[in-house]
Amino acid sequence: MDTNFEPEFLTDAGRPDISAKILRSAAVALGATVWLSSTLFGLYILAFYAGAFADGSMDKWNDILPRLHETDTPAATLGIGLHFAAGGVILILGFVQLISAIRNRFPALHRVIGRIYVTASLLAGIGGLVFIALKGTIGGAVMNVGFGLYGILMIVGAVQTIRYARLGQLEAHRAWALRLFALAIGSWLYRMDYGFWLMLSGGAGHTPDFRGWFDMLMAFFFYIPNLSVAEAFIRGRRNMSPAVRIFASAVLVGASAFLILGTYYFTKLYWGPAIIDRLGFL
Repeated sequence: MDTNFEPEFLTDAGRPDISAKILRSAAVALGATVWLSSTLFGLYILAFYAGAFADGSMDKWNDILPRLHETDTPAATLGIGLHFAAGGVILILGFVQLISAIRNRFPALHRVIGRIYVTASLLAGIGGLVFIALKGTIGGAVMNVGFGLYGILMIVGAVQTIRYARLGQLEAHRAWALRLFALAIGSWLYRMDYGFWLMLSGGAGHTPDFRGWFDMLMAFFFYIPNLSVAEAFIRGRRNMSPAVRIFASAVLVGASAFLILGTYYFTKLYWGPAIIDRLGFL
């Protein structure tokens, strides 16, 4: 992965700084891990939610989060259905847009995928906001605010990404594309965070109505930290010292290992069976 935010770090002798190479490799490894995991989750979302719609068994939506589908609120169901469908698309396509080799060698493909990606991001944000406005979330006011802000940021990120692309301001365009990607993986991180927390803590701070202290924290935690990391990357990458780059590399490698482990178990227990069942391999 190369977002074009990666300058050439040189030693006094004019050779590339080894710490920069290590950091770049660690970033590529983490990016690939995130893309693989989020793509599997995106396929799961499409298989589970779109599959339930196709089968006429939309009550299954309520197995994960209660009150997503209720027959007396069809407009809200349409909104959240749009959110899930578009969300699956952006999880699958997002990382592809950050790969410079595809951008440089196949610019037409980059533009086509980019339009699909931005459109899906807009629809995901709008669909979620429609659901919140018409029905509200199960977690009440705190979740409404947290998820509503997430939807607004998705829309802003999508608009800014396409706006700067059309203006030909590529540095700003790529910065906003990275912010949008950081937001796009939020739904994936939401499930990952909950899965790890329930496994490690036994569900401390979580209640069935999603109004416990951990639930309220998660209403914001699934997107603000990753958006902050993206912002720090955009603004601070050029000013990192070799020691900071080595430390950052270690953090990225640790995060990759953690996500690989989580992806393995989530795919084995949840995502994989749903995808395989939808494809008719069972």
